[in-house]
Amino acid sequence: QVQVVESGGGLVQPGGSLRLSCAASGTILSMYGIGWYRQAPGKQRELVAALTSGGNTNYADSVKGRFTISRDNAKNTVYLQMNSLKPEDTAVYYCNAVRVTTERGTLKAYDYWGQGTQVTVSS
Repeated sequence: QVQVVESGGGLVQPGGSLRLSCAASGTILSMYGIGWYRQAPGKQRELVAALTSGGNTNYADSVKGRFTISRDNAKNTVYLQMNSLKPEDTAVYYCNAVRVTTERGTLKAYDYWGQGTQVTVSS
């Protein structure tokens, strides 16, 4: 079965750094588009970083220049490097892997989510 597991969250002071990991089993993660989302109390779910199977990246304005999404195909893992963290970055962060295919003439989307990892930025 396909499984996505996140790790790396924790408590960090403003200005600090964390690296989140999204590891997959049961499939080849490089075949999927990857999105890192976050959900903070009182706010809507926000897509903060995306990585296509072709290696293109996109970032939300709120994290641009501070966050970097990357992958290690040998480890079947995607990372989110977070630098210069701010209190407003506090949220539960989720990894999403999606792939769209056609099967016997039917368009299907395969979408997998990690369990989420808490990131708290506080002094």
